[in-house]
Amino acid sequence: MNKRRELAALSLPSTAPKYSPRPVVLRVPGEVRLITEIKRRSPSAGPLSTTLSVGERARCYSDHGAALISILCDTLFFDGSYQHLSEARESCDTPLLCKEFILDERQLDFARAFGADAVLLIVRCLNDEELPRLVKAAQERDLLPLVEVFGEEEADRALAAGASLIGVNSRDLDTLEMDAARATRVLQSLPQSVTRAHLSGVKRPEDIRQLRHAGVEAALLGEVLMRQEDPGALLAQLISAGRD
Repeated sequence: MNKRRELAALSLPSTAPKYSPRPVVLRVPGEVRLITEIKRRSPSAGPLSTTLSVGERARCYSDHGAALISILCDTLFFDGSYQHLSEARESCDTPLLCKEFILDERQLDFARAFGADAVLLIVRCLNDEELPRLVKAAQERDLLPLVEVFGEEEADRALAAGASLIGVNSRDLDTLEMDAARATRVLQSLPQSVTRAHLSGVKRPEDIRQLRHAGVEAALLGEVLMRQEDPGALLAQLISAGRD
């Protein structure tokens, strides 16, 4: 796996910036809170807008009410980097999620050093020993782990690992096909003690309203905003839909 080869050369630079952790609030009664995303391209969408710099886009998302900003740090598939975390951190006060294929605690150290407040852990990338270890290691670093699952079996693994924030991806990472109904079903099967996030495929205000009526607390907005050279107006509409 490419990411495991990258890890062999990963070394935290002594000059990496240091930031204090900020609280991530994704659970507000009666509201769907929105996680916005910054990525330059993706395997499913191809190239995305780079008209705004990482800092400019982060500031736009923050100014229009994003609850959390996801920063793609993977270079090979998404043209991202850990440096993008710092660029966003210097530009806004909204908490940041490091979105990366996390396999090792050193990546958590990078996320923390470059300004992340939360980190993505993908269940299907981790075995039954690695997942709970990385959930705990993230928490010990004051990073909120967002644990991504696909179906009920992975959701059970996330719960067993101690996840308090679980995101269900409506996109099958193997086929890239979308299934919003499956994602909603899995989300509704999770216990009320867990904060639930819908990942991928949210595009319209009506999508947000449906998630709110289903009792989902948060939703990720990715490509729909990254196709916008100025995403502020659309984001404002989507945030309004999560509250009305």
